[in-house]
Amino acid sequence: MKLSTVRMESENVKIIKTKNNEELSNKAAELFVQALQRKKQPVIGLATGSTPERMYELLIEQYRAGKISFEQAISFNLDEYVGLSVEHPTSYHYYMEEKLFHAIDIKKENTHIPNGLAEDLEKECEAYEQKISRAGHLDFLVLGIGVNGHIGFNEPGTSFDSRTHVVTLTESTREVNSRFFEKLADVPKEAITMGLSTIMEAKEIMLLVQGDKKADILNKVIHGEVTEDIPASILQRHPNTTVITDIEI
Repeated sequence: MKLSTVRMESENVKIIKTKNNEELSNKAAELFVQALQRKKQPVIGLATGSTPERMYELLIEQYRAGKISFEQAISFNLDEYVGLSVEHPTSYHYYMEEKLFHAIDIKKENTHIPNGLAEDLEKECEAYEQKISRAGHLDFLVLGIGVNGHIGFNEPGTSFDSRTHVVTLTESTREVNSRFFEKLADVPKEAITMGLSTIMEAKEIMLLVQGDKKADILNKVIHGEVTEDIPASILQRHPNTTVITDIEI
């Protein structure tokens, strides 16, 4: 399978163009496995949503075939809704258990997802940030992107200096995510998310973007001004970011 790869001259962004979701997912799984095997105890940042689902399926297949192990890996998820229990079917705790964790050998104590039910959300954010720091920061981070340019749940206007924090979700984000809920009113209005500064400390970032509806924002992220109005644009400043996409940019 031949994939086209382009390195932006003026930006630290490598772009891998794929034909469809299957190619995208296979390439993403390939880079993920490389990161997993690069260190004895890799620290991996994980994303949720529909885009990485097939990648997780492929990783499970490789694990079951005896090709990879997650036994020494440490994982940190990007975010979690405020107010949802770990058993709630639209929580990211539930998503990760269903889509990946239940089928691999990662140790439960080595998986980390923010607690959206914490009594003191600010302390939860501080504790989460400290856990990432103690682990030595992220070696490899999987990202998706929202149609408004958010990464994690860092909505437009989020400071580039932000650390793990509580965010009020925009109505556009809630509307997009309402497809996972029975109705819009059920979508939480707040979430805990890794901050942009935390994200930028990852040694390697892989951004997965698919579908024409993301074409406009991806072009702005890659080719446009670096601005807090488009949080993902900060990735232009990251020294080791790879974008895998089926979009023409």
